Amino acid sequence: MNVREFERLYKRLYMPLCMYALRLVADTTASEDIVQDSFIKAWQYCEAGGIISSFQSFMYRTVRNECLLFLRGRQTMMGEEYIPEVSDTDIDTSERDARIWRAIGSLPDKCKKVFLLSKQKGLSNDEIAREMGITIKTVKNQMTKALGRLREILKDGEKPFFLPFL
Repeated sequence: MNVREFERLYKRLYMPLCMYALRLVADTTASEDIVQDSFIKAWQYCEAGGIISSFQSFMYRTVRNECLLFLRGRQTMMGEEYIPEVSDTDIDTSERDARIWRAIGSLPDKCKKVFLLSKQKGLSNDEIAREMGITIKTVKNQMTKALGRLREILKDGEKPFFLPFL
């Protein structure tokens, strides 16, 4: 595997792998570190002459194993049975979540902040307006803009279960 191909796979798989690791370890920073370490291990394996038939499967398995090591280090689990083998559903869910977060990340800053305050923190329009120092009408306009852009970006995919308002 050459550097260009590895880079392409890294860009495609990084966020879905982070979402998968986050579900397992419930720590954003740790999940990003785990994924980074997993990519380093994959690169070292390839450089040593190892052949990977399915890079995606290899990476999910490596991330799972790294999550197990992380959790053992924190002594928060009793055994490996608490983290099931990687399934196609895990991969699909991770890819869907990554797609949604990329779409949210592409929103303009003010629009994204209003959207996240509403949907992630559950604040009302009035609370958002007070917190951001803007009018309620501006909050409503930003939410309309956010939802419209997210609908447009995500229109080709399945509507995610936790964003039923799209």
